[in-house]
Amino acid sequence: MPFFRAALRTVAILLVVWQGLILTLEPPRYILPAPLEVFAALIRQWRFLAGNALVTLGEIAVGFTIGSLLGIATAIATVALPRFGRAIWPLVLVMQAFPVFVLAPLLVVWFGFGMASKVAMTTLIIFFPVASAFSDGLRRIEPDLLDATAMTTATHWQTLRHVRLPLALPGLVSGLRVAAPLAPLGAVVGEWVGASAGLGFVMVQANARMQTDTVFAAMTVLAALTLVLRHAIDALAPLLTPWMQER
Repeated sequence: MPFFRAALRTVAILLVVWQGLILTLEPPRYILPAPLEVFAALIRQWRFLAGNALVTLGEIAVGFTIGSLLGIATAIATVALPRFGRAIWPLVLVMQAFPVFVLAPLLVVWFGFGMASKVAMTTLIIFFPVASAFSDGLRRIEPDLLDATAMTTATHWQTLRHVRLPLALPGLVSGLRVAAPLAPLGAVVGEWVGASAGLGFVMVQANARMQTDTVFAAMTVLAALTLVLRHAIDALAPLLTPWMQER
């Protein structure tokens, strides 16, 4: 697959550069472990890392789904109900302006140390790119096409359903592609603030013990999850926009 081949080439280049820095600078292991040391940590702790990766993956999946659905619903509402859009969009922008590290402790206080606070953090991060991209797609329809539709008996809602929504799906796909690498960030930030499991929890605990090889091993697993999620979105794109593939 082209996506994974490109990813493997990038990883290979990074590993060569990384090993070159190790040989040139000879940093202490607790500052920058060698790639082989990280690989050894992956092999040695694979059960532990896999268990925590499943926790993070569950948070990512639920948060990504909820955030995407809320973003889609908000985008449709802002276009279908312009007054609602003018009222709600400034609030959405203000929420997006808050740094995630400010919101994460509040979410832990409100939702507890369990899965709910991490899902909420992921949902907030996913929501804006999906809502923004899909809303733009719904608005950027050729005026001539809308004028032609207005000459028929189609109602406002029929135009939205049969014209605007199908033509805006490429915008939705773009929003999902942007959101895909952000979903793991939301889950991990929530775990950094307070958790008892997950890759973010592993990183915090290993960093406190200066087990840098374990930190890098957890980061490697998280990067793999991110690539898989992005590839899943790319695989979903032809199902949402089959006419784009034909063209």
